[in-house]
Amino acid sequence: MHNQQTRQSVLESRRLSGEVHSQVCLRLRPPLTQFIFRGGAEAASKAEAAFGLSLPRQVCRAAQLHDRSALWLGPDEWLLFAPEELEDMLTDSFGDSLGDTGHALVSVGHRNVLIEVEGNRAERLLNSGCPLDLDETVFPIGMCTRTAYAKTQIILWRTDTKSFTLFVWRSFATYLWDSLLEARERL
Repeated sequence: MHNQQTRQSVLESRRLSGEVHSQVCLRLRPPLTQFIFRGGAEAASKAEAAFGLSLPRQVCRAAQLHDRSALWLGPDEWLLFAPEELEDMLTDSFGDSLGDTGHALVSVGHRNVLIEVEGNRAERLLNSGCPLDLDETVFPIGMCTRTAYAKTQIILWRTDTKSFTLFVWRSFATYLWDSLLEARERL
């Protein structure tokens, strides 16, 4: 298991006192256990039992139960995440449940940084660099997808009316953070 110190965000050393803004707040989420899971219907059913959460089957939707979440990324692909301290237990649970069933399960918690964007103008801020229409009537609560912000690949998840979570590769996190800060100043 990776300890929390090895997964500290590259942004930890760059925390700025200006994170809170009157219209949009940017916040780093603590490190999480994250897996990319791929598999057919049988494997998905077994993964649900191991993870303790039904995987969303509806396109671009997320599911949550207590401290676990699953984001649909493709017809046979999900991003699963839970508190970091559950990594070993979940790894064992997946191994026991899936056995010889064809699937792929890759730990990606070391790769991704999570940034929360929330506030009255969160939609507008994200639309300054994201090509999707993020109006809540088009991109409702619980919707998620791969997209881009300022030429950076992200996974975007609308968690509430005025709140989004962005998953970004660690190597692009500082660039994305700085891009968001710059765009926020133009609101």
